[in-house]
Amino acid sequence: MAEAFGAVGSVEAVGAQKVVGTSVNVPGFARDADSTPRKSAPADRRMEPLPILGRMKLSRPVSWFLLAFGVWSWFIWITFVKNLWKDGSGLAFDDAGDPTAYFWVHLLLAVASFLLGTVIGVIGFRGVRALRREAAHRTPEPPSSSSSAS
Repeated sequence: MAEAFGAVGSVEAVGAQKVVGTSVNVPGFARDADSTPRKSAPADRRMEPLPILGRMKLSRPVSWFLLAFGVWSWFIWITFVKNLWKDGSGLAFDDAGDPTAYFWVHLLLAVASFLLGTVIGVIGFRGVRALRREAAHRTPEPPSSSSSAS
C-alpha cells in the first residue's frame, strides 16, 4: 500500500512532495499507524482551478440581484460623494477649507463601496450573460426551409 503513495506514506522516509499549483517542494506529510494516507491529485488535474473558483452557476434572480446591487451601490455612493464635496456644515471641511478626518474616512468608504459594487455588479452581469448564452444554446433551431423540387 505504501508503494502506491510513494515514500510519503512512511514516517522514516518523509520525502519532498510538490504542492499543487506551485513550483515549490515542501516536506511531505508523515502518518501515524492509525491514520490513512491521503492520495495526491493526479498529475493532469493538479493545475485545475479549485472548485470554489471553477465554474459556478448563479440562478437568474441571484444574478439580477447582484447586478442591481452593483448599480444601486454606484448610484448611492456617487450621490453621497457629491453631497460630501458640497458639505457646508463644517464636518467635511474646516473653516480654512481643508478636508477633515470625516471627509477622508467617508471618501475611503465611498471608494471601497465603488470597488465592491463594481465587483458584485460584474459578477451579476456575468451571471445574467451566461444564463442568456445558455438559453440561446438550448433553444431549438427552426427547421430549415429548403424545398426540394423533384
